[in-house]
Amino acid sequence: MFRAFGILIIALSLSACGTFDRIKRIGKAPEMTPIENPANVYGRKPVVMPMPAMAHEANTNNSLWRTGARTFFNDQRAKQIGDILTVAIHIDDSASVKNTTERKRSSGEDSNLTNFFGLENHLGGITPGSLTNLGSTSNNRGEGTVDRSESVDLTVAAVVTQVLPNQNLVIAGRQEVRINHEVRELLISGVVRPEDIASDNVIEHTQIAEARISYGGRGTLSDVQNPRYGQELYDILFPF
Repeated sequence: MFRAFGILIIALSLSACGTFDRIKRIGKAPEMTPIENPANVYGRKPVVMPMPAMAHEANTNNSLWRTGARTFFNDQRAKQIGDILTVAIHIDDSASVKNTTERKRSSGEDSNLTNFFGLENHLGGITPGSLTNLGSTSNNRGEGTVDRSESVDLTVAAVVTQVLPNQNLVIAGRQEVRINHEVRELLISGVVRPEDIASDNVIEHTQIAEARISYGGRGTLSDVQNPRYGQELYDILFPF
């Protein structure tokens, strides 16, 4: 009881802090996030992945052709830390699943022994029926439906934050747009191969390994869509 009371006090304290912050923002538009190192978008931890054995390339200092280049003159694709590339996000997914399960079972046993040799009379009528007449019935029915549809069509610029030993690039990008009192935020990060970057320095989101794409918002509309702190706390603590 004391532990639950302590948890309740802590939750109320945290919600009070959030309430005070919301009170301070009354009548004001949500603040934009300051520009920072893109490597810190999802933390400072570097990406570590299995690497193939490094191959020794021939010396091509006097050659007109450079490894990884698509032209004899210059390759404008991102390839080193700090370079910028464009990520095209085109998500149009839909899924519809419907499952129905129904199970029934009925069983019965009767030995046809009348009063079970008279033993039922000595039990004082505590048995609800015949000792040798047994039966059971079970019935279970379940039904589930999933109907999901997602459509996102966005473009965002990302920055190369790390070059892995096999020359794959770790990218991260953030985009914020504020309209009136609502901020829409797009975050993206992942690992790409330089070969998958198109000549116009654009890569599709389907070619990003370990992709993390987040699209949401904060502001007046988002606050209305979120449940109250009391409702969230009630849903967590109420056991039924």
